[in-house]
Amino acid sequence: MSRVLTTDEVDPSDRLGYWTDAVCDAYVQLDCAAPSHGPDFTGEIRIDSLASLELSRVTSDAQRVRRTPSLITRSAEDYFLVSIQIQGVGILSQDGRQAVLSPGDFALYDSTRPYELRFPDRFQQFVLMLPGPPLRSELRGAEGLTARGIPGSRGAGHLMIEMITTLADTVDELEPASAAAVAQSVEHIVVAGLSALNDSPAPQPEPAARREQVKAHARARLRDPGLTVAELAAELHTSVSTLHRAFSTEPYTISEWIWSQRLDNVRADLCDPMHRNRTLTELAFSWGFVDASHFSRAFRARFGCSPRELRASFRPGT
Repeated sequence: MSRVLTTDEVDPSDRLGYWTDAVCDAYVQLDCAAPSHGPDFTGEIRIDSLASLELSRVTSDAQRVRRTPSLITRSAEDYFLVSIQIQGVGILSQDGRQAVLSPGDFALYDSTRPYELRFPDRFQQFVLMLPGPPLRSELRGAEGLTARGIPGSRGAGHLMIEMITTLADTVDELEPASAAAVAQSVEHIVVAGLSALNDSPAPQPEPAARREQVKAHARARLRDPGLTVAELAAELHTSVSTLHRAFSTEPYTISEWIWSQRLDNVRADLCDPMHRNRTLTELAFSWGFVDASHFSRAFRARFGCSPRELRASFRPGT
């Protein structure tokens, strides 16, 4: 369920104060100013949480937002944020650099150091907020990657824009286990896109980023028995052969990976006391299987025992 912060029902004289509090509530402690609008100011933030990641959509009038040294001292939140421009223009300044974001572009900034965001006109952005420590461990030289615009028209940037747009439209449909996996995939694509900015040569990020995008879309539809590679390709606006190439260095095909994920989820449900009253067939079919005999054979091949034997081993008193 999305959390929505909006000025719509706030008295005009209180809107700027409300908006500043809303921005601080959604992100980190910030100073916000929108002098040209006064009581006519309008803004909305729609927030969704996926495991350790937060995805929000901001729609607002022109403004300037600053993370100052005094606010950092007062509230030492450690996050990386990624702004993905959807409408209007955003100008991000940090670490002596400035990124001008047009629709489709994105850039990284770090809450542990001062930054400024300026929006000269009405705008809309997606904002990803990720915990700082784990991202620093994955991203070499993160401090040199802030306020550097990445176009969303190609490579990992394009994949991330597609993924975030789709995720924002379907986030309410995700199962909790799928949400955590999708969040991890988003982080991987962010890292792939930002790694391309490093000066030293690096492996081409597109295949790995595309693979994570495919996995994220597939995880969101694991319960759908009609899921096919062709449908995934259509959703991602690419060809089946492109998706297969993304998996060419993996020890499994896309279809094999989907089957393994479904089997892993059925196994988790079989071990969960909350599902002890559901039949084996019901659990299998809930994860996209359509043939009970085929499911049983695949389950034994993967785990070395039948679904019934696994469930029996987790009964109380055994």
